Amino acid sequence: MKIGIGSDHVGFELKPIIVEYLESLGHEVVDFGPNSTTRTDYPKYGEKVAHAVVSQEVEQGILICGTGVGISIAANKVAGIRAVVCSEPYSAKLSKEHNNTNILAFGSRVIGSELAKMIVFEWLNAEFEGGRHANRVNMIHDIEKENQE
Repeated sequence: MKIGIGSDHVGFELKPIIVEYLESLGHEVVDFGPNSTTRTDYPKYGEKVAHAVVSQEVEQGILICGTGVGISIAANKVAGIRAVVCSEPYSAKLSKEHNNTNILAFGSRVIGSELAKMIVFEWLNAEFEGGRHANRVNMIHDIEKENQE
């Protein structure tokens, strides 16, 4: 699978650990930045990865900032994105199975690298269940369409 990854300066040190982990699982990773710990703004990286997912340049996205919250909010502003912030594997798994999330976010100030790997593993290996969940995801899509400017 081709996975896009992005962070801000706070998530920068965790990002290469996750890239290496993803590659060890056989995934291709596209890094959307940043390339240093120089202070930067998370919204631009959330948006870059989100656009790459929507345009199908990558199949899924992973975002890292201090908490995962800000960068996921930015990503969720892009139509078609369902980004989730997770600090444990169970929610990551269910977010894919029930909500068909296409971006996973977490915080480098909240979780360590080994827990991050567990979260990534569960999220990547979960599959959308469809059925009643598909109806709900379609309802979310309808809300999104109704509220576009």
